Amino acid sequence: MNLNQQIDHLDSFLHQHRRVLVLTGAGLSTASGIPDYRDQDGVRRGRAPIQGPDFRKSEAVRRRYWARSMAGWPTLAGARPNIAHQALAGLEQAGRIDAIITQNVDGLHQRAGSSKLIELHGNIHYVKCLDCGALHERAAIQSWLKDANPALAAEAGAHGEIVPETRPDGDAEVELDALQAFHLPTCSDCGGTLQPDVIFFGDNIPPQRTAQALAWAEEADALLVIGSSLMVFSGYRFCKLAAQANKPIAAINLGKTRADDLIGLKIAASAVDILPRLL
Repeated sequence: MNLNQQIDHLDSFLHQHRRVLVLTGAGLSTASGIPDYRDQDGVRRGRAPIQGPDFRKSEAVRRRYWARSMAGWPTLAGARPNIAHQALAGLEQAGRIDAIITQNVDGLHQRAGSSKLIELHGNIHYVKCLDCGALHERAAIQSWLKDANPALAAEAGAHGEIVPETRPDGDAEVELDALQAFHLPTCSDCGGTLQPDVIFFGDNIPPQRTAQALAWAEEADALLVIGSSLMVFSGYRFCKLAAQANKPIAAINLGKTRADDLIGLKIAASAVDILPRLL
């Protein structure tokens, strides 16, 4: 099948199934200037990610995270929804998809206008206090970080320059000197420890969020995967559940996925080239 025929099949897929659940990953946001985690073979780029338990028990790990996050934040702060995000919002409004579960933490689905949405791994635009539970705007924390660490902010390019090796969660691939002198942000309400409001590797998705996502998966009559290699189990499980329930699965993804043997229709293309045409 050529690309036009594949798009016709995907169009029919959306028409034939009343409640299509969409699962999105980092590949959807690359056109917004946010790099993805993996190459087209599903192999992770860069260093191993920070583990949640390590972040909470080690001040050194927190210093490294916040210093690198300070460098990477301009990339996420400056990102805007691309035409694929906008097309998904339009497809939802037109009743052609039912809901979106995203593995992304960039908040771009919300900004594009999608409403029935679960951010499975949280939202990087918020920071939570591990002691009192208060939520803070990440942009406000960035201002504090730059004021408290002016030398490192200049070294890291945190005053507006785009850091080329930023990850989808804003953790930049940079090495900073003198981390021992780095001033960590603390909660303005109680002085407690701050953590981005996202699910780190090694941590579990909150039970209520998981239950809601699984309920949507059960209610759906088809699954459409967009921009995800599905190498992380929290995304792959939705393909497993759909396959076990004999629900059809389609995918738009440039590279291989963990669920290639379960996917009935796969379009090896960028979402920005496919989704707008479905409208």
